[in-house]
Amino acid sequence: MTPARPATLREVAEAAGVSPSTVSLVVNKKKDARISAETRRRVRDAIRDLGYRPNALAKTLVSGSSRFIGLVADAIATTPFAGQIIHGAQDEAWKHGYALLIANTEGNSDLEKDAITMMLEHKVRGILYSTWFHRVTEIPEALREADFVLVNCFAAEDGVRAVVPDEAQGGREATELLIRAGHRRIAFINATIPAPAKDGRLAGYRAALDDGGLAFDPALVLEAYPDQEGGYDAVPALLALGATAVYCYNDRMAAGLYDGLRERGVSVPGDLSVVGFDNQEVIAAHVRPPLSTVALPHDELGAAGIRLLLGLDSPEESIVKVECPPVERASVAATDAAFTTPPDAAR
Repeated sequence: MTPARPATLREVAEAAGVSPSTVSLVVNKKKDARISAETRRRVRDAIRDLGYRPNALAKTLVSGSSRFIGLVADAIATTPFAGQIIHGAQDEAWKHGYALLIANTEGNSDLEKDAITMMLEHKVRGILYSTWFHRVTEIPEALREADFVLVNCFAAEDGVRAVVPDEAQGGREATELLIRAGHRRIAFINATIPAPAKDGRLAGYRAALDDGGLAFDPALVLEAYPDQEGGYDAVPALLALGATAVYCYNDRMAAGLYDGLRERGVSVPGDLSVVGFDNQEVIAAHVRPPLSTVALPHDELGAAGIRLLLGLDSPEESIVKVECPPVERASVAATDAAFTTPPDAAR
């Protein structure tokens, strides 16, 4: 079937018995124009009857801005958290009358430059620039021509607006899940790869121990590659520590740990309580027992980026840290100490 030809502004004018300029004034809601209520009604009726849609690009060229916000990502649409930042940003943008223009560049600098240029040509309100994992990033030169906010990444230079997960707060939450359950010898398996998450999650672990009156023991901190194989390979060293609980850098590592513990007849949480990080639901909610973890707030990162871009939030610092909420499932068991420790002792 041949699609129907859209109605033109001139056809609306003819149907309403007015000039095209009068239709344009009504369409653009020029309230100060000297047009009678009856004429406005005839124009609106003709627009409805003909199914006329205003030319958004033409309006953009006249006004100098559009109702679009750009989102440029290096690989966000192909990660385990596919679409969560996009979903959060899109929902928040819709609330304020904007739609997203999305470009997934897969780290290709030429494609990235072309995507940003296209968005600038469409006169977007601003651009969110996001990376698939929390890290420091270089700001593309083309991006500096726009109003922009970094999401899930930050720049080395001062004053650049960014929204990132609060890794230290998340690490604290993960460790406190175990402290509140009465555990006193808690291991932490950190990543081998340098990243803000590695430093922040360790800092949170140490802060929670300090708040709980527990001494930090460097021997209880192991490192492994942050995937399932890394967690599996860390099991012998972990069991040699005599810990009653372990907090893992991420959920994939915890899943590998489950496999290694099961092979050795160590039960979770009966013999060892386990907490992950990320809340990668395809893993955390479906391993047995389901994994207690801390969520990376990808939806809120996207939403907060939109609010910051539109000036709806006015934080004191240029880098906004979004809390990582704990998600309690069945991988943590209470010890006798949980029933003898005052409720606020671990806070």
